[in-house]
Amino acid sequence: MKKIILFSVFAGLAQAQAPAGYYNSANGLSGAALKTALSSIVTSGHQDKGYNGLWTAYKTTDIDKDYENDGSILDIYSEKPVGADPYKYTPGTNQCGTYSTEGNCYNREHIIPQSLFNEASPMVADIHFIRATDGKVNGMRSNYPFGKVGSATFTSKNGSKLGSSASSGYAGTVFEPIDEFKGDVARMIFYFVTRYQSKLSSFTSGNMLGSSTFPGLQTWELNVLLAWHNQDPVSQAEIKRNNASYSYQGNRNPFIDNPNYVNLIWGSSNTNGTNTNPTTPSTNCGSESFETIPAASASYSTTTWSNNGISWTATDSRTDQTINNKAITVRSGSLTSGNSGNGIGSLTVTTQLKFTGTNGTFDVKVNGTKVGTVPYSATAATTTISNINVSGNVSVSLVNTSTSNRVAIDDLTWTCYSGSASRQIQSIATDTSVQGFTISPNPVTNQEIFVNGDLQHVKKAEIYSLQGKVLQSIDQPFKNGNSIRTRNLGQGVYILKLDQSTMQFLVK
Repeated sequence: MKKIILFSVFAGLAQAQAPAGYYNSANGLSGAALKTALSSIVTSGHQDKGYNGLWTAYKTTDIDKDYENDGSILDIYSEKPVGADPYKYTPGTNQCGTYSTEGNCYNREHIIPQSLFNEASPMVADIHFIRATDGKVNGMRSNYPFGKVGSATFTSKNGSKLGSSASSGYAGTVFEPIDEFKGDVARMIFYFVTRYQSKLSSFTSGNMLGSSTFPGLQTWELNVLLAWHNQDPVSQAEIKRNNASYSYQGNRNPFIDNPNYVNLIWGSSNTNGTNTNPTTPSTNCGSESFETIPAASASYSTTTWSNNGISWTATDSRTDQTINNKAITVRSGSLTSGNSGNGIGSLTVTTQLKFTGTNGTFDVKVNGTKVGTVPYSATAATTTISNINVSGNVSVSLVNTSTSNRVAIDDLTWTCYSGSASRQIQSIATDTSVQGFTISPNPVTNQEIFVNGDLQHVKKAEIYSLQGKVLQSIDQPFKNGNSIRTRNLGQGVYILKLDQSTMQFLVK
């Protein structure tokens, strides 16, 4: 599992770039109906480029831009998130071919084995679930389903395992990727059983697929994948691959664009009434379509209404604009919900700049504390902020950071959350110093962090993303000075951990 760090959070995960309106037909749906709507969306525009086309696709879709960032193949079966990879592959040069050991060559790994659908098109060449991986490890994985390994009979050089199942409900042989890529695998499989749901009855199950459109997976496998999806959030590498795959093939993986779709479809209230994974947020806890707001008015004022058991207040707002039917439009103000129980996991909302103005953002606040941002432009777009993860009573606010842009808000939803690993939303470590250490400059420039303080006793430095992913780990970091060179960090907010001390820093 990617490590969970408990500290102040004030930025959301960057969103994948789906075209405006791409998911409009799925708005307001859940369960089997949502799955069917998404199936239609991702089927439309899908261009079958053929099996050999995958070699070309990998030169843009499966390139390491987030770990070593060296242009090599990003192989989920050999990549080591911390430390040197055991081997590297040059795109186009090290294609299989034959292999006998790890590191010989890379080939095309069907996360859903192609034998289950008789190697038929378009499945056999669908980039969204076929990864570039080491040939030997691919061969060892064979056609086995994914699950938790109890006793391993094979372990790859990055720790991926084959062995007997320790997953409840299945006693056969399974393959288990490392924690870093478990969510990636889950979302690829969710894509497959959604894109090809109408064909599932003609496929072989492989002890993983279901024979019906919904839920589309065997219960034991669904439980595994739901857990993996929730413990390993969408990464920047997945977002980049989804965008590149869209450019190549013409369709997208909706579970990367909008991770909350997973729980809206397969959450406890949507799987035959059975809670398949009580670690999983079960359903929407807040939903506002704005269809019950007061009558259309072009005047700006404070607007109040109630819907679905939640009261709403929109300041400096008007009610005459639309996105997907009625919407609330906020100028120099905010949209705030009354208190709602059962917490908040992830939040999804559609926004659009109206009239004239410039692109900008809303601050998203939970109980008054900023947890992320939602962008807006003249084109309607849907944004999801994942892993907010605050339990108990919550009040949600969207605050316009502009005093003049007039922005419409529509189709606002959030999922429930009751986990014990709720984020501590506290105003701590928002400056550049903590527990005797000081970072300078902040924002960091030229990919170098300078730290002042008692450094001679620091044994380890780690850099984390706000999602808790370890981006860099250095033993004895200050043995040659007081600076740390970073690995190509993009613009954003990060955490520097020095032994047990943590502080935030910005990269511009």
